[in-house]
Formats: sequence, C-alpha cells, structure tokens
Amino acid sequence: MTQKVTVPSIKAMKEKGEKITMLTAYDTPFARILDQAGVDILLVGDSAGSVVAGYPNTLPVTIDEMIYHTRAVIKGVQRAFVVIDMPFMSYQISIEDAKRNAGRMIKESGAEAVKLEGGVNMKEVIRAIVDIDIPVMGHIGLTPQSIHQMGGHKVQGKVEEQKQKIIADAVAVEEAGAFSVVMECIPTELAQEITEQLSIPTIGIGAGIHCDGQVLVIHDLLGLMGDFRPKFVKSYVNLQQVISQAVEEYMDEVRKKKFPTEEQSFHL
Repeated sequence: MTQKVTVPSIKAMKEKGEKITMLTAYDTPFARILDQAGVDILLVGDSAGSVVAGYPNTLPVTIDEMIYHTRAVIKGVQRAFVVIDMPFMSYQISIEDAKRNAGRMIKESGAEAVKLEGGVNMKEVIRAIVDIDIPVMGHIGLTPQSIHQMGGHKVQGKVEEQKQKIIADAVAVEEAGAFSVVMECIPTELAQEITEQLSIPTIGIGAGIHCDGQVLVIHDLLGLMGDFRPKFVKSYVNLQQVISQAVEEYMDEVRKKKFPTEEQSFHL
C-alpha cells in the first residue's frame, strides 16, 4: 500500500513544490477509483446537494447527509486524505455548536478533517475546532453557502476592496490554524499573491495555475453535468454520452430479445 496522505504530508508537498490533487467523492465506487488512481485528497463536499441530490444549491444539505456520504467514501479509501464539508448553519451559530458538530462529523463519518467557509468572520471558529485537534481546511473567495449574499456565483476579488478582504481572509484562516485553504473563483494574480504569502497550501478552483493544488467536482471532470460547465471546469471525458449509449444499447437488446442470452441465464 502506498503511504497514507496526512496533514503533515500535505503541508510538506507545498514545501517541496509538489502539486496537490483534490477531487470530490460522494460514494464508495468513485472513492475507490479515485483513491487507487492516486488522488491526494478526497473532499466529500456539500456540493453533494447540487450534484447528487438535485437541490438548487448547497444550503439544504444536512449534517446527517454529509455523514452518510462520507461513510460511503471512507469504505473505498486506503491512501487519500478525506475531508468532510461542514454544511450551512452547522458552524455559524456559536463556537460551542461548531465544535460539537465538527466532533460529531469526524466521529461518525470517519473523515480526517472538516472544511468550512469563511475567513476573518470564522477565525475564532476555526481556531476553536483546531484546538480540539480536528484539522480544518478553510474556504475563501466565492463561498457557495453565501450565494444569496454574493448575488450568485460570481468571481470575487476583481475590485480592490474585495481583493483586500480576500487577502485578509486568507491570512486569518492561516493564523487560526487551518492546514490548508480552498480559494474559489478569484483572479489568478490574486491567488498567486496569496499562495506566495501563506505557509499553508492553497487549493484552487477557478483560481488559476499558481495555487499549490487544484480541486474539481468529479461529476464536472467526467462530463456528467450536461451542458452546465462553468469557465473554470475542464471535462476530461463525456461520460454522459457514454452512459446514454450503453443504456440505449441495453434497451434495444431487451426489446429485440437479445438480452439476456444463455450466458446470463440459469437452468434447472
């Protein structure tokens, strides 16, 4: 078995200049494939709400749903580091609430770290969770749980005021003790500036080439989301088309009595 990915090994990758790979996973089969392929970090994202459950955004996702998906992912993993997203309102109410929920999510899911959104406004929350020895991954820039406040999924940090806020958020996340930070939908130049300033790894999604690592939603990478394709997404295969062709072939064979054959049949 290849050596297990850990918080220290993730931090060491930045120091060595090795790029970190991260993808989302929501079930055992995909987790097993990604783990065996050598992906460093598997994020059980609250994006499960949009990608798997069909919600309009991530806001309806519950702690129980996150635990369910993460338990499934853990069963397929041997090497990768597994991070679980803390869903909307699981950490914003109070520090005690945040600690209790983070602890429950780690205890019941088997994940090795939690991820939460926010910078300066969540500094004390991050610090409190880290203080009870739960690793925290931050998330700044476009934060999907703030979609209504931000007015939709828009690039953040294009104007000076936003830029300074994002830099302050990044510094706050590091000072609070997070072991890494996701930066979503911010200009490449800003992401480079932050990556060079921080000692913890930066993971980009729509943040350009200069981050210490990259993350994509696995369904986007595999072309399973139809025509929906944000600018920062690259689909490496069109699995939707492949699956559709397979299903059409199956239906055709059933209707023409070509399936099942003797090979798929049992006899007395």
